[in-house]
Amino acid sequence: MPRIAVPDELAHNPYGFASQTHAIPIMAAAAGFSHAVYRDSGLSLREFEGARMRTAQINGCMICRDFRAARDAGAMFTVPGEPAQRSVINNGPAPEEEFYEAVARWRASPLFSERERLAIEFAERFAEQPQVLSQDEPFWARMHGVYADGEIVDLAHCVAAWIGLGRVAHVLGFDTVCLAMPQTEAAQ
Repeated sequence: MPRIAVPDELAHNPYGFASQTHAIPIMAAAAGFSHAVYRDSGLSLREFEGARMRTAQINGCMICRDFRAARDAGAMFTVPGEPAQRSVINNGPAPEEEFYEAVARWRASPLFSERERLAIEFAERFAEQPQVLSQDEPFWARMHGVYADGEIVDLAHCVAAWIGLGRVAHVLGFDTVCLAMPQTEAAQ
């Protein structure tokens, strides 16, 4: 249930309603940040989705937990009739559903590469223990062993977008309606 008044005829898209009626410049900036994350991240799709899913689990955002970048990002981040933009969905193979199911138990699952595991751990600790994470020298040695500095900055900003915007959606009750339409529905 949205925590702001949303007209019944727009109840299917409370986030969209809010972006057109409240804090318009701020909502536009948030949308721009989100688009930049999906358009410009250089992370592999599996690293991206592992970190994104762990953040979604921590935030509690129902939209984010149900979202699959390979399936849903194209419909959300492209404009019909315009050339396809660069997107993280082109950064390697899409994860299988068991990948998403294993993210909550990432420490014990054999499904993740070292980079994927570190991306998930980074997202978890960024969301839950940022002060501890910033001072954990053994963790940073592991990160620098497999990630370049630019990739770490990329990952940090992706996680920051997901934490902030996912929490906004969840806290304001905008996540009670899935905004990501599967491609089969979008084509109808």
